[in-house]
Amino acid sequence: MSHNPIRPWRNIDRRRSRRIMVGSVPVGGDAPISVQTMTNTATTDIAATVAQVQAAAEAGADIVRVSTPDEASTRALREIVRESPVPIVADIHFHYRRAIEAAEAGAACLRINPGNIGAAERVREVIRAAKDHGASIRIGVNAGSLEKHLLEKYGEPCPEAMVESGLDHIRLLQDNDFHEFKISCKASDVFLAAAAYQALAEATDAPIHLGITEAGALMTGTVKSAIGLGNLLWMGIGDTIRVSLSADPVEEVKVGYEILKALGLRHRGVNIISCPSCARQGFDVIRTVEALEARLAHIKTPMSLSIIGCVVNGPGEALMTDLGFTGGGAGSGMVYVAGRQSHKLSNAQMIDHIVELVEKRAAEIEAVTAPAPETA
Repeated sequence: MSHNPIRPWRNIDRRRSRRIMVGSVPVGGDAPISVQTMTNTATTDIAATVAQVQAAAEAGADIVRVSTPDEASTRALREIVRESPVPIVADIHFHYRRAIEAAEAGAACLRINPGNIGAAERVREVIRAAKDHGASIRIGVNAGSLEKHLLEKYGEPCPEAMVESGLDHIRLLQDNDFHEFKISCKASDVFLAAAAYQALAEATDAPIHLGITEAGALMTGTVKSAIGLGNLLWMGIGDTIRVSLSADPVEEVKVGYEILKALGLRHRGVNIISCPSCARQGFDVIRTVEALEARLAHIKTPMSLSIIGCVVNGPGEALMTDLGFTGGGAGSGMVYVAGRQSHKLSNAQMIDHIVELVEKRAAEIEAVTAPAPETA
């Protein structure tokens, strides 16, 4: 963690929600906001799907969702669950039998879509399976697949229709004495999603799963998600998030953490504060940051690092970070440790030296925070 104190104006007052469990991961209440992603392999390709789940988990994913469109996929799910290091959510659409099979296969959570799961009796069967096998449920409302009667009532997808859909299914679960559920109301339109989530947050104490669905490619989707999710999280809304990108699921996890880190809600790895560079820079800032991001990707310990090209803002930024380097010209710069000037360093040695300092500090932090060994 940074050596700097938390300022009151940085605090976010999180909405109070009930806590549920998705496998071993708590969602809601005072639990950390969890980061999710979803595999994009064919679920029946067990090896590829497991590899993608493991890569996402290594990147920091707390929960991974897997699509189960047919019986062959739910059969494969059993092995995927067995080999996964994180809880698996089964993504269910259209056929309620897939949800029952996924629960039997060991899914930690069943995502059902109110717009296409079918009649109430089918949902009751899903609830029974979830109870029997210890699975939670996510009610996954989506603007693109609302129930026909709601579209007829409201004329188009709108926040009121989305919230009504979600609340109808909350009542159905609660009427069947099932309370281990969370809910989402996603849309690809940032304004629609934000308005629906705000109304939903006022209407229920259920944990909320945040997402801007079908946000787009890596850059476009990152921007849309940062705006939509960032504003909701800033308002205290959201207990678990998934960034939806047309990209590698690992990228979704990275973006999810960056959004949480920017708001001070979750910290993982090295947070590099760097300038955009200009003619005043004393070294190649852009290439240096690229190299450091690659070489420090393995660090999971929360830490802040400032890399600033000149002395205009460099010393000030270094005061607020765990480690820092400020360009000073003449082929060298100043290294800062815990906000204080430490020693001068040549630009040529900078990257290797900073990596060494970060790794050393991470080891020191881990040694202090590691749980004490159990005694007989």
